[in-house]
Amino acid sequence: MGGVTAARPARDPGLQPERTRLAWRRTTLSCTVAAVLAARAVLNQGPSTTGVLACALCLLLWLGFLAVAHRRMTALTAARPRRLTAGGAWAAALCTLALALCAAALVI
Repeated sequence: MGGVTAARPARDPGLQPERTRLAWRRTTLSCTVAAVLAARAVLNQGPSTTGVLACALCLLLWLGFLAVAHRRMTALTAARPRRLTAGGAWAAALCTLALALCAAALVI
């Protein structure tokens, strides 16, 4: 009883970080497809001011999501990854939603 302290076992994350990285990659791929389809729709319909602005917005949102996803996937390589911040989660969610809306508007 006294001064004996139990050693903390090493953290075994299992495959959770790998599954999370794969989820980020799948979402990044989906956003990339939406941005490419938006650019393709603008090119097929002829460059109008509205189409070019919507396409530029899609590409900007795609780049924003790509930055958040890259930062998160890089953080997951650490032995003890940091939690995703609320700001990062909101940025990823808003970029994904806005990109989906822009892509849908260009297709319709």
